Amino acid sequence: MPQLPPDSLAFALLRAAEVIAAVIVGDLKGASAGRNLDAALANCWQAHKPLPAQRGAIQDLAYGALRQYGRGDFLLGRLLRAPLDEPGDKLNLRAMLLAALYRLEARPEDAHTTVDQAVNAAARIGRGQFKALANAVLRNRLRQAESLLADAAADPVASLQYPPWWIEKIRSTYPEQWQDILAVGNGHPPMTLRVNRRRGDAATYLAYLNDIGIGARQLDASAILLDRPQGVDKLPGFFDGLVSVQDWGAQRAALLLDAQPGQRVLDACAAPGGKTTHILECADVELLALDTEPQRAARIDENLSRLNLRAQVKAADCRAVDSWWDGRPFDRILADVPCSASGVVRRHPDIKWLRREVDLAGFARSQREILEALWHVLAPGGKMLYCTCSLFPQENELQVAAFVQRHADALRLPTAEAGAAADQEEIEEGRGEERFLYRQLLPQAEHDGFFYALLQKRL
Repeated sequence: MPQLPPDSLAFALLRAAEVIAAVIVGDLKGASAGRNLDAALANCWQAHKPLPAQRGAIQDLAYGALRQYGRGDFLLGRLLRAPLDEPGDKLNLRAMLLAALYRLEARPEDAHTTVDQAVNAAARIGRGQFKALANAVLRNRLRQAESLLADAAADPVASLQYPPWWIEKIRSTYPEQWQDILAVGNGHPPMTLRVNRRRGDAATYLAYLNDIGIGARQLDASAILLDRPQGVDKLPGFFDGLVSVQDWGAQRAALLLDAQPGQRVLDACAAPGGKTTHILECADVELLALDTEPQRAARIDENLSRLNLRAQVKAADCRAVDSWWDGRPFDRILADVPCSASGVVRRHPDIKWLRREVDLAGFARSQREILEALWHVLAPGGKMLYCTCSLFPQENELQVAAFVQRHADALRLPTAEAGAAADQEEIEEGRGEERFLYRQLLPQAEHDGFFYALLQKRL
């Protein structure tokens, strides 16, 4: 059988199927069996070396199918007589059908082409024995559209696109906002820029963008939200360090940490370096950036180099203090700890299906270990900013409250002022100016979901 043209939809469907299969095997066979989406895409680029246009098509199909995996999985359950959940050809066919089902919804006007190209792709899976099955499944999807979609709308997982435990946890934690939170997580993420304040300001950079026809609006003195995502090669001065890509919610970290010139600062879980570089743009400090993996630590160096900033970078586990600490305490510590990433699922749709509720206890244990280790290297009077990109209290306010209860020398500081924007959940303890003791940013059009708590070690 001749090779598929590399610019064909069938080629993109087949490559996307390989990526999707690598992820969903974790949902079907246990999370540890699945590969995260970024790694699966990297493997695809390495194996097939598609051109940029084909990369875009493959990525769109993979992301779209995983965002809508709850619906696609439900529909396949109605359309198949027997499940296709065995690793190998059957799982690859299942993944390709998920990609095709996504495209039928995303491009209904192009349904004939989608079915035709998906059948061509199915003919390349195994020995070609799945061609008729793919044709029947997709044509029945079109014929039975009204009843199938009505059934999907009545099923919580199919309609909300999250596993049941996730839905219930968000609903119980945010009884008034839970539906909006889930809906935002199924959308496309914003692309926000951070203007290097050492080189300029948002208003000036916005004018540069307007001059070259890139639509955008200013969010604050340094942040700009693009109307549409752009390649970094299209951004004026990106490679010269004029601007970086960083979510607006993530940009709050450096501002809340409030590092002052001359201070010693530790970024304990720093890769890929967005918050590290933002801290250095805000103040001349002596900064140490850590990350457990050498490959990820190398990305910090790359970002520092692009922005012409300096910091010491080490590949080390921040919990193993003796392996990296020189004995001098830090005035500021940023603890951007590993977490469920439940606040950034629109950027990583695989997370919803690879995470298990039991994983939260493991994250909470690691977070506690990190807090305990870092507290020892914080100077008296120094401040530590604890942050996650999670929406779950177990990783956020409950973690911080338990830490403060264990440490009499830990003081919680305000992270918001009265009258602050309504996009944050604020806890009031009725103690005058210290009412707002943490900040939970919920995901919305302008930013992802983040949690921040600021602690100070008493003198």
